Amino acid sequence: MPTNVKEFNEYRAKMNEKILASDNKVIKRIYNLDTNAFQAGHLPTKTKELLGLVASAVLRCDDCIAYHLETAYKNGVSKEEMMETMSIATLVGGTIVIPHLRRAVEFWEALENQKV
Repeated sequence: MPTNVKEFNEYRAKMNEKILASDNKVIKRIYNLDTNAFQAGHLPTKTKELLGLVASAVLRCDDCIAYHLETAYKNGVSKEEMMETMSIATLVGGTIVIPHLRRAVEFWEALENQKV
C-alpha cells in the first residue's frame, strides 16, 4: 500500500484518466455507478465509506483500502472510528487481513501527517 498520499493520488488520477480515455462504455458506467453509490442517501457518505473500507479490507485490496481511508478521513472519520471499522473487517476477513490492517494504519498516519 502506498505510504505517500500525494503519490497515491497522482498515480490514481493519471491512470483513471488513461482508463477513461479508452472510451469504453462499460468501464465508464462502472466508474459512474461507483461514484454515485457513495453519495449520501439513506446512509450518510461517512457510513458508506466505512462500509467500503470493510469490504475492501476483506477483499484485501490495498488500493481500495487507501482510497476509502482517505475519503473517510476527509469525511471526518476519527482514528478510533477507523480502527473500530478495521476491527470488524479483520473479524470478518480473518487473520489474513492483518497485513492490510498494518498498511491501513500506516496510510492513516500518512493522512494525519500530510501537508495540506
